[in-house]
Order: sequence, then structure tokens, then C-alpha cells
Amino acid sequence: MQYMLLLHIDEKAMQNSTQEERGQRYGAYAAYTQAMKEAGLYQAGAPLQPTSTATTVRVNNGKSSVLNGPYAEVKEQLGGYYLIDAPDLDSALSWAARCPAASAGAVEVRPIMAM
Repeated sequence: MQYMLLLHIDEKAMQNSTQEERGQRYGAYAAYTQAMKEAGLYQAGAPLQPTSTATTVRVNNGKSSVLNGPYAEVKEQLGGYYLIDAPDLDSALSWAARCPAASAGAVEVRPIMAM
């Protein structure tokens, strides 16, 4: 079954980290991604640009409105994702717990709806 791992992080803390801290973090993500590939789970994944680059579109009464930048101030932002194919929820949760984002923020695990 496919699961989406949504990585929620404190974007400001990440932006304020040192070059050395960023290098360690990227190394941890590279190792995590490689482990998922070797286990045959990895389908896709990528980090997202900062929320300052986001654009939100809403349609109300047939009219669309566009808002540039983040819409809500929250402690953690969606910072990236992984799409994995795991045998069951317990396996997906185990991989989520291993993700570097789990110790710096949160990893939301959501099954993909078959259509």
C-alpha cells in the first residue's frame, strides 16, 4: 500500500541553522532515502521551497482569489514529503519514526486512496 510521509518542520529554525548543521541534516536525509531505496519502499520524495514562495488559491462563489506567501502562522510548516510503498501501516509508521524530520518536528503518515 502507498503512504505519503508529510514532513512538518520549524522552517525558521532550519533557516537559522549553521552551514555545518545543514550539512549534517542533508546527510541524514540522504542516508534515510538510501535506506528506503534499498528496502524497496521509496517511490518519490522531495523537499519543498520555503513557505515564502507559496501561493494559495481559493474559489468562493465562482471567483478565485490568490494569496502569495504563507496563509497561516504555525510553528511547523510542510517542508517535504516521501511517497513510499509499504506492506502495512505499522511498517510505514516505523519508517516515519526513522525519518530525520520526526526528531526535529513531525511526520504525518497518510495512506494514499486507491482510485
